[in-house]
Amino acid sequence: MSIEPSEHRHEFPPELLAQVASLPGLPGVYRFFDAAGQVLYVGKAIHLKKRVSSYFRKGNDGTRIGHMVGKIARMETTVVRSEAEALLLENNLIKTLKPRYNILFRDDKSYPYLKLTRADSPRMVYYRGAVDKKHDYFGPYPSVWAVRETIWLMQKVFRLRTCEDSVYKHRTRPCLLYQIKRCSAPCVGHIGPEDYQATVSSAARFLRGETREVLHDLESRMMQHADRLEFEQAAEVRNQMAALSKVLHQQSVDTVGDQDVDILAVHVQGGKACVNLAMVRGGRHLGDRPYFPLHVEQAEPSEILEAFVGQHYIDTPMPAALVLSHKIDPELGLALAEQTGVKASLVHQPRGQRRDWLDMAQQNAQIQLTRLLAEEGSQQARTRALVEALDLAPEDLDQFRVECFDISHTAGESTQASCVVFHHHKMQSSEYRRFNIEGITGGDDYAAMRQVLTRRYSKLAEAERNGQGRMPDLVLIDGGKGQVSMAREVFEALVLDISRIVGVEKGEGRRVGLEELVFADGRDKVYLGKDSAALMLVAQIRDEAHRFAITGMRAQRAKVRVGGSKLEEIAGIGPKKRARLLQRFGGARGVAEASVQDLSSVEGISPELAQNIYMALR
Repeated sequence: MSIEPSEHRHEFPPELLAQVASLPGLPGVYRFFDAAGQVLYVGKAIHLKKRVSSYFRKGNDGTRIGHMVGKIARMETTVVRSEAEALLLENNLIKTLKPRYNILFRDDKSYPYLKLTRADSPRMVYYRGAVDKKHDYFGPYPSVWAVRETIWLMQKVFRLRTCEDSVYKHRTRPCLLYQIKRCSAPCVGHIGPEDYQATVSSAARFLRGETREVLHDLESRMMQHADRLEFEQAAEVRNQMAALSKVLHQQSVDTVGDQDVDILAVHVQGGKACVNLAMVRGGRHLGDRPYFPLHVEQAEPSEILEAFVGQHYIDTPMPAALVLSHKIDPELGLALAEQTGVKASLVHQPRGQRRDWLDMAQQNAQIQLTRLLAEEGSQQARTRALVEALDLAPEDLDQFRVECFDISHTAGESTQASCVVFHHHKMQSSEYRRFNIEGITGGDDYAAMRQVLTRRYSKLAEAERNGQGRMPDLVLIDGGKGQVSMAREVFEALVLDISRIVGVEKGEGRRVGLEELVFADGRDKVYLGKDSAALMLVAQIRDEAHRFAITGMRAQRAKVRVGGSKLEEIAGIGPKKRARLLQRFGGARGVAEASVQDLSSVEGISPELAQNIYMALR
């Protein structure tokens, strides 16, 4: 098969065209790279030669793919056995390599679960992390709020305990939750072990969606108590049934025959897209979570949905059914079933309750995307206002970058500096940095600022001069004339542009909205006005730097004064013994307050070691 690059505006390396011409007609995955070695695109193909050749034949000028094709410098391919294998490999590589021209979904935090521990008196707890077989897990849930609501519901209906084991084992009387009828107080024997385990079993079945069976079992238990003339116990079960019936009545819209279903709806508008994921677990609609993919320009809704399903369910448990707003390749479902062991049914045109769910998910997707577009427009307006107010001239407003510094300490102790980043019209938390400040006089904020700016920009300045880095367009300093003068000295020593430095000085009475901007290059102070969009952005960035510095300083101070770090410094205390001590006494403070006798009662802690721990923490 000949390739005619003359039809295309781009000139490709001859060795690349020769590689394309020699590709086999087999299923596989291809990866395009630019001249710098950065991955541009990952794709799959049933017939590698036909699919890859199409990029070099067709006129894609002006499109997202056309821009990508013009940057291709080399290519890698992997031949696989089937289309399903190609789908799996493609999505794994997309998630790992994050190519510039693929539709990408940002890795979010792991989903939360509700966990029931397996113990003599099981505990109900919010959990986030990897699941195991040691305990029972229910979910995943779309948000922390959904888990908290379920825990509240379980407390109200089943009165399961939520307290830590270290607290539970040392109770001598019921806590407040028992008084307000949110716990049955198994800690002090107000409910017997058998009855508590029966309640836990009912709660687990309810979470799995077996509501009718749970009501039937509760009714049987009530009648058994009544037959044995145990009227108080029968009344408790009756109240439990009444609470459960009330909950089921309130959630009658959400509770249907389906057990575990995910509903996925896509909405595209203004070059952006939202995939709304609604989750049903145990027959209960738990809520929604929106996802906003990158690189969706000119992408079709079905293409976006395929990308989400392929990337999301690689490492997230897949339910028995997926209800979809747009049709996707059924081979993708088969490939995921092969990898996950769960064969989910893909429903494109649902009926009944599933139709209602999908309509709600589509409406939520539209609402969330409209909100995002409005917020982005507002943030862009703030960025533009700040650029104009400071008379800056960035080449690209979308690339305008601000770094802001703040110093925090308590009476000179645990001094830390924070650096937060504003880029692409929003705060970039993944680029935040903290700096432990050492070798200065406690409380000397000027020396601390000198140290952090030197550490931050000495290497970055050299990299920028070599064309391998980029200095921020604006450096904000949370401070007035003194801090700005210190920053100016650092920048002059590093041969950097001092006009980038702007200090945020507190206004009269340190009142919010009266801040003034101080310039390192000698310009007069500027008061933007409390209603200024530029000042709102400056205050947002400054407040985030302050928050980030404060949280780091407090964590550092806690480690210095009490805690786990001191335990690690004691000879003979390894990770296991440290974990046992913290678990037994409920934390570092509890260990510090424990007696030698209490310490020696912990497994692995000898009387001699207990004495050493006791003395070291005094």
